Amino acid sequence: MTDLVGHIVLFIIAGIGIVAAPLIIGRLVRPTLPTPEKDAIYECGEPTIGSSYIQFDLRYYTVALLFIIFDVEVAFFYPWASVYGGAMQLADNRLSTEARTQISEKLLNVTPGTLDASQAISADTALTLGMVSVIDIAVFFAVLLVGFAYVWKRGDLDWVRAYQKPAPVEDAAA
Repeated sequence: MTDLVGHIVLFIIAGIGIVAAPLIIGRLVRPTLPTPEKDAIYECGEPTIGSSYIQFDLRYYTVALLFIIFDVEVAFFYPWASVYGGAMQLADNRLSTEARTQISEKLLNVTPGTLDASQAISADTALTLGMVSVIDIAVFFAVLLVGFAYVWKRGDLDWVRAYQKPAPVEDAAA
């Protein structure tokens, strides 16, 4: 038990050291040349006007959060495309045994040259993997579209929102 506690304490000390060392070295090495211009507080290059204790519109944060959510989801498409492309290559019956073994090693994440030809992924198995991956990405994309439709329906993507009902337009001909 003390061995485990010792490892945890050592890990915590190493983590603190890794974080603190660059900060301490930077403080000792960097020049200190304060000027009024460098000490001035600025926001986006513009001088501040008024109090800093104002209420920001939540739409800024909502749009930023939505962008991050949908942008990160797109990152999941690359690994899927990689596996799907390899599976569809293996689904070709005209593929040579050597090429089938190389692609199987890549898909199975095995060291090149260690997979036997009899252990390579067959064309039928690759076709099944490809169909399952298409269904998988379709479900993923459908969930993404439902989320996008929900956000759109709520009006979170409308930058300018009306806070009251517009007055009815009277007909000029009447």
